[in-house]
Amino acid sequence: MFKNYLNSIKLTNKKVYILGGCGLIGSKVVKNILSVGGQVIILDIKKKEISKNVKYEKFDCSKLKTLDKNFNKILKKFGCPDIFINCSYPKTSDWNQCSFNKITLQRMTKNVEIHMNSYAWLAKMVADKMVKNKIKGSIISLNSIYGLLGQDLNIYEKTSMTENMPYTMIKGGLINLTRQMASYYGRFGVRVNNICSGGLTGHIAGQSNKQEKQFIRHYEKKVPLKRLGNSEEVANVVTFVASDAASYITGSNILVDGGWTII
Repeated sequence: MFKNYLNSIKLTNKKVYILGGCGLIGSKVVKNILSVGGQVIILDIKKKEISKNVKYEKFDCSKLKTLDKNFNKILKKFGCPDIFINCSYPKTSDWNQCSFNKITLQRMTKNVEIHMNSYAWLAKMVADKMVKNKIKGSIISLNSIYGLLGQDLNIYEKTSMTENMPYTMIKGGLINLTRQMASYYGRFGVRVNNICSGGLTGHIAGQSNKQEKQFIRHYEKKVPLKRLGNSEEVANVVTFVASDAASYITGSNILVDGGWTII
């Protein structure tokens, strides 16, 4: 039985697209997928040397006007994936001006467009391709605890960090999209899931090394495990959900949050 479980984790000869595979979390996901035998194709804006055993294709998911055309080229070049993992974090250059007291309608709609709409449309394109090719695939999006609940403003006290209005809109929207896609595509054997992480070391608003010590103290005081998570812990869950070991999991928002959402 134990041997069978270990075999179910393997992704031998599985074709895996990882969007944002050069990022903080994405790069850890890439390494994990490679370690269990997956064939990785990284889709990202900038190339980062992670492993010689991956294929890389430049791709910008924020360019919605050419999203269909550009992604169809990738599908034609590499073929339909067995697994699609979205680790990307598209955002505008003025993302840090998206608090309730600073945001504008234009800033809000632009971020929703390039983040939520790109996630949604790519997931649909992949799911349709899997159905056409009769692939019982897995689609996974990285999400956040703030798609499930409001941001705790206390953790930003005495820091330059603030709440972010479109962030919760986007993440909440994607959570319900996942449920709807899982309901629709389940009949074809396609699974759709979210991984909802809490605060991670070196990760804030899609950037690394931007966290303030006061924020970390506030966060660690509240979260039951009394520490921030790390990218490897998220990547481990992603790898499990991608595999056949999670073959009966779909439409789920799987929490990797140190217990944040239980308090």
